This record gives sequence, structure tokens and C-alpha cells, in this order.
Amino acid sequence: MGSELKKAIDQISKDRGIDRDLLIDTLEEAVRSSVARKYGDAMDIEVNFNEDAGEIEVYQFKVVAEEVEDEISEITLEEAKEHDPNVQIDDEMGFKLKVEDLGRIAAQSAKQVIIQRMRDAEQEIIYDEFKNRMHEIVSGIIQRRDRTGWIINLGRTEAVLPKGEQIPRERYKRGDRVQAFIIDVQKESRGPQITVSRSHPDYMTALFKREVPEVDDATVKIMGVARDPGLRAKVAVNSLDRDVDPVGACVGIRGSRIQNIVQELRGERIDIVVWSQDIAMYAQNALSPAVITRIAVDEEEKTLEVVVPDDQLTVAIGRKGQNVKLASRLLGWKIDVFTESRYGEMNAASKGLDQLASVAEIPVDNFLSAGFETVSQVANASEEILMSISGMTPSKVSDMKSAIMLLGIGDAEDAVEETETEAPVEAEAQVEETSQTEEAVEETDGEESEEQESKE
Repeated sequence: MGSELKKAIDQISKDRGIDRDLLIDTLEEAVRSSVARKYGDAMDIEVNFNEDAGEIEVYQFKVVAEEVEDEISEITLEEAKEHDPNVQIDDEMGFKLKVEDLGRIAAQSAKQVIIQRMRDAEQEIIYDEFKNRMHEIVSGIIQRRDRTGWIINLGRTEAVLPKGEQIPRERYKRGDRVQAFIIDVQKESRGPQITVSRSHPDYMTALFKREVPEVDDATVKIMGVARDPGLRAKVAVNSLDRDVDPVGACVGIRGSRIQNIVQELRGERIDIVVWSQDIAMYAQNALSPAVITRIAVDEEEKTLEVVVPDDQLTVAIGRKGQNVKLASRLLGWKIDVFTESRYGEMNAASKGLDQLASVAEIPVDNFLSAGFETVSQVANASEEILMSISGMTPSKVSDMKSAIMLLGIGDAEDAVEETETEAPVEAEAQVEETSQTEEAVEETDGEESEEQESKE
């Protein structure tokens, strides 16, 4: 009997990959709880696995007392002396219990506890395995859909691909093989809860590591990723080796490497951007394919004013603002895009306001804070309204009015205002036309997708 138990422990430990000592502890605990259920918690027992005999041994402990009030925990001096002639009052004595006395229920409960502990140990192993695989790509088979998203069978366990981590418009059915990126592993009572993503920017990085050896060995470093999942992405790269072209390495011969990634992401268009420490150069690369005329950098506000030729506005902004939005996200800076004509108008207006601020010896920011952006606004405002400008005095108001008349600042402003009524309208019409085109494209896309779904 003893050797059979020992063999069983060794076999379970080997087959399940569970620590042998953990199994023995579990068995001892099962027997201990069974004895407690049968005889009550008052019984003082000790349970041990005897390696030599290959069996579980249970010892009951009793205290030697003059008068026995509790037979489970106490023994008379006379009875105790039958076992040990040298025993005295208040000594503690151990008596071996026969495990067979525990009966069938005890054996069954021990079996249940062992099974549960084995499951727990297995779940612990799975948890540790996937915890160590955080931020790795895993492959599995679509099992089913629930309210949170798709459940993916990874073999030994399952993972969830939540709706928010899916690529929009991707469709799956039971049995499809899918790849995803592990973003979270939590320990829960029903087992490890693994969350995966296909839309996370780091999934793109992991795909480049897998497809591009130079990225994997850190010769080429991915400096940032901005994604509009399923549609377009921008990936900033930098080479730590002068002889290695980061863009060429990522694209591969005849685009072989980048195509594998595009295919995995269901046709997501990927722009490879050369990273630069110079934010203006970085922005110029990030806004590609748009042609940039000039870039004004505001370090404090982390804002870029990008000027493009009038015919490049829609290219720079992109469909639904996608190009400038992704570039802004990649840089972590706010990007404002202006056409050359619009930027020239704004500069002329601000130059006139600068001249007035100089005459009044008041910072131009004070004018802007009070809501004055052009010379004509100052010229047409009453003295009472002008006094709302911080640092303004009646004499300074008079000086400004004289400057507007004598220096002809107003004439320049009027010229600007005339052009403002023409050029921006053209730009607005262009943007409006673009948005209408986009709406039409969206409607077409919607109709096509509805037709596709009805076909399916």
C-alpha cells in the first residue's frame, strides 16, 4: 500500500510537472482536514509522509491530566504510564492513528484536494509562463465570441482579444488562426487572464523585430510608432550604424519585409520615417509625402507651425486629417498646418500689431490677451475698450491713433483684410471640398461594406 502511494506521487509529479514536495504537502493537508472533519478541530494531530515506509502517518497528541474532562485531548496518568512509565502530569504524548480508520470519505476528500491543488499548480505554471512572455506575439485559434471580445485558444490556456484592441473592420470566424500581442496577464481564481491586442503600437514594433534582423539586434532602433489601426501607421526609425540605412533595412529587398507586416495587419499602410534629434527635420520627415516650405518651432508650448505650398495643404493634412494627426502623435507635439498665402496674411497682420505695441511700449501679448489680433481692431475700438489692455493709458491710446494715421499702418492692414476676404475663402473651399469628397468616400465605403456583409 505504502509503495503504491509513493509510486503514485512520483508518477503525478513527473507527468504533470508539479513539484514533488508540493504534492506531499497537499496530501498531508488533505488527510489533516479529513481527520478534523471526522473528529472535530479539538483533536491535536500531526500528519507526516514517511519516505521510508512510503505512507502517510497520523499522530494524535494528548495531555496527561489528573482528571480527564476531554477524552479527545486529554489522557489519565494511569493510561499514560501504560505507554511510558516515566510520564508525568501535563506531559504531552503522541499516539499513532490508523489512517484506514478515516474511511472512504477521507480518502475521497484527499483525492479532491490533490486534484484541486494540481489544477492550482498547473494554473500557476501557466501564469508564470505567460507573465514571462509579456509583450510577445502569440498565435492561437479563434474559439468563440463573448461580450468582451474574441476568445482565442492558445493551447494550454485562453486569451481574450477585447473589442477595443481589435483592428476595426477585421472579421473572424470560429477556427481562424490569428496572431496578437500580449499586453496584460492577471492572476484570477479561474486561472490566468491573458489580454492580447492587434491595434497596440507595440504590436507593430514586435512585428518589425520579428521581420527585420537589424531591428532585432538593435542596429536599427524604432523610436516611435503612431497607428490608425487597419488604415495607416507611421514608424520612426534610427540607425546606430552609419553603414546601415534604417529605411532600407525595414523595407527589405523589393519591399519583402514591410509587405509581410502589411499583410499581417490586413493592408495597413506603413510610412517609415527617419528619426531626427532636430524636431523641425523630424516633423518634415513625419509629414511626408507633403512638401514643407518652413517650420516655426515653439519649444515651450511644444507646438509647430508648418507652412506648405497652397497645393500641398490636402496632402499635408491627409484624408480625415490622418497624416497630420499621426505625425503629431509620433512627435508628441501639436502641429498647425498653414498654406503660404494664409501664413503671409497672418504675418502682415501681426507685423502691424507689433509696430503698434512698440509705439505704446506694451508687450504684444497684452494686446492678444485682450482679444486684439489686427490693427483694424485697434483702430476701430473706442478708448474705453482699448483701456482694457494691460498697461494701457489715455496718452498711449492717443500715440497709437496718431501712429495709425501718420505711419500708414492702417493702409497695410486694410490691404491684408482685402486679401483675407479672398485667399482664405479659397483655402476654406478647398478644405470643404476635401471633406465633402471624404464624406462621399465614407458613404461609398459604407455601402461597399454593407454589400460585402450582405454577401457574406
